[in-house]
Amino acid sequence: MKLVLVATPWQLFNRPSIQLGALKAFMQKEVPGIEVRALHPYLSYAAQLGFSDYHTISQSSWASEAIGASLLRRENLDDCRKIFCKALLSRGDGKRAVAELSALFDRARKLLEKHLLDFVENLDVRQVKLAGFTACLNQFSASIYAARLFRERFPQIPIVIGGTSCSGSIAPSILKAYRHIDYIISGEGELPLLSLWKHVTSADAVEGQETLPSAVFFRKSLESACENLCYPQENRHNKGKMQLASLDELPYPDYDDYFRELAELPAQMQFYPVLPVESSRGCWWGRCRFCNLNLQWKGYRAASTGRVAAMIDSLSRRYRCIDFAFMDNVLPRRQAAALFDTLSTHRRDYSIFAELRAVHSRDEYARMACGGLTTLQVGIEALSDSLLRRLGKGASVISNIAAMRHAFEAGVELDGNLIVHFPGSTDTEVQETLKFLDFVWPYRPLRTVSFWLGHGSPAEAEREKLGINRIGPHPWWKRLFGSGESAPASLILTYAGDRREQQRRWRPVENRVKEMRRARARLGLHKILLGFRDGKEFLSIRQITPEGISRFHRLNGLSREIYLFCLDVRTVEEVMKRAGGRIKLEQLGQFVQGMVSRRLMFSDGKRILSLAVQDSGQPEA
Repeated sequence: MKLVLVATPWQLFNRPSIQLGALKAFMQKEVPGIEVRALHPYLSYAAQLGFSDYHTISQSSWASEAIGASLLRRENLDDCRKIFCKALLSRGDGKRAVAELSALFDRARKLLEKHLLDFVENLDVRQVKLAGFTACLNQFSASIYAARLFRERFPQIPIVIGGTSCSGSIAPSILKAYRHIDYIISGEGELPLLSLWKHVTSADAVEGQETLPSAVFFRKSLESACENLCYPQENRHNKGKMQLASLDELPYPDYDDYFRELAELPAQMQFYPVLPVESSRGCWWGRCRFCNLNLQWKGYRAASTGRVAAMIDSLSRRYRCIDFAFMDNVLPRRQAAALFDTLSTHRRDYSIFAELRAVHSRDEYARMACGGLTTLQVGIEALSDSLLRRLGKGASVISNIAAMRHAFEAGVELDGNLIVHFPGSTDTEVQETLKFLDFVWPYRPLRTVSFWLGHGSPAEAEREKLGINRIGPHPWWKRLFGSGESAPASLILTYAGDRREQQRRWRPVENRVKEMRRARARLGLHKILLGFRDGKEFLSIRQITPEGISRFHRLNGLSREIYLFCLDVRTVEEVMKRAGGRIKLEQLGQFVQGMVSRRLMFSDGKRILSLAVQDSGQPEA
């Protein structure tokens, strides 16, 4: 018997689906004799559309969903086209005119319709007992549409959909909106899919639905158009999770099908893919008020360091790949550096992407870079301590700046965002942000991201405290998928509050960030703009301003020692202890104040950070 799993556009084309790879490996381990086919029609579609255009569209959730939505609801074609163009223009795609983007929409839409139809028509479904479609970031509408084509072609085969777009209370709304869907898995997929498989392959599949686990939403009859959905009461409150106790129980992902499909592309279009992996599920912090990325998980679990390192080693050998991307919301705090220490012993030139919190030391960043960390996302979010507290970040301005500094010094490309327009933000917080932006000028530039209200986020639950009211589906969502009970619930919400005031308040920050990005691009993203060279008895610092002017500074004796000591965040007490009576507290304050005024150090009054990175190369000329 066969299980078919499908990942549709607009998943990133240069990597296999970790959802499909993980589920295939798990099901093959748990069900003797099962044949699982993990299919990636987004790969051949991207090749036909053109990898560059596909990548551009896949970077925007709204643009991606607009194309699939135009096939689901053909009467709203014009709205979908307009949203597609606006979404790409809002991302700064100023190189294309609206007419050109509109033409891209029409071409991508027409090709997607034909491609998915051909895909379904050519499927061999002999002995297939269940078809699963993953609906994660940017692929909700395409997955729903592909499932509809599948139902029309193979009405006898039950269909299940799962993924981040189907979490919690979103699931029943999908069943209400799309009658061709039989089952929804909410949350982690392995155990619910196994239970569902046993159910649909049993002799009493229809009558035995009541025995399905609470993580599976379903209709009372597969044959009827009954609107009554059956699911346990606890699931209505997003508590019906069915999860593995330990991630160490999982087999390694199986990406054989993706590589088979990749090999079928023309030789000139083949490439070395990035392999997705995971070391944890959920978020060990889990308190950010704006975040709804953990709706599918209950709690936090991390695999052992040895298991994760062995998995990467095995996948690298099996698929001859050295590029990896961790899908974790955040790598485990205590295991991250140790993991990369182990990876460094593999003696491979790994290139790895990961997400971290701003809690790691200078030494840890160096160790992670040595183990293959090359690209990084850190949730900077704010450069104001009061705003960081209200965001629930559990971080501080100085720890954020330290993360940017350490990553740049280690040669790791850090992508960080600043959340603007957060409800209740004050003029003081904006002014602090503008002031502290000057201190992060030497590092990889930040981006501004407008706050959006996520379904199920703490911000939605605490909306009264934030002055948020009149919550509803995002207007673009309603234009794409309709409104009322006939439409699926939106993961992105709209609200009333102080939005216009916040847009006005944060405009100077948005303009400053754009200026900094342009200036940094002129000078080179990788150029060291604030670097030190150690002369043992003295320290030489070279500083380049946004205008391209070079300034030079020398630190001698104890000043040099203090500066080097503060390359990690240090408290005033720690610095005084290190000085061992060679400096008075007042003198230390004067020294730090002078360094801060020159943007060579940062201090929040209690802690101190030296900002220059080690530069062993360029002569001072």
